[in-house]
Amino acid sequence: MSTSRVLTFGTFDHFHEGHAFYLSEAKKLGDELIVVIARDETVKAIKGAEPDFNEKERKKSVEESGIATTVILGDKNDKYKVIRKYKPAIIALGYDQFAFTQRLQKLLIDEELNTNIVRIKSYKPNEFKSSIIKALLKRE
Repeated sequence: MSTSRVLTFGTFDHFHEGHAFYLSEAKKLGDELIVVIARDETVKAIKGAEPDFNEKERKKSVEESGIATTVILGDKNDKYKVIRKYKPAIIALGYDQFAFTQRLQKLLIDEELNTNIVRIKSYKPNEFKSSIIKALLKRE
């Protein structure tokens, strides 16, 4: 029997209920959930600022949630290497994830992968969003 792998990506700075919801919903889509944590330099390039927690701390917080089967750091040179390695049945993206997704469908076709892309709905996005939490912490 083959397992159906679900692959997710994220920064997971200030791990919160919205992150837990996203990962829990993604986990329901298959037998194995692999979470790829964005590298610090990738976060800086995409968001224009470094995360408050470094990649090892963010990886640890996702591991401690107990939701994922496997938690790994993204590849520094090839953002799509993990897709070729794990050949997921599903890639679950958050409602607000757009970085690196434009070429995703083409990659799946080029690699002849039968992978579905699923968008996970938001969970209280006006309350549980890292940028909002970071802004509140700066005010305190």
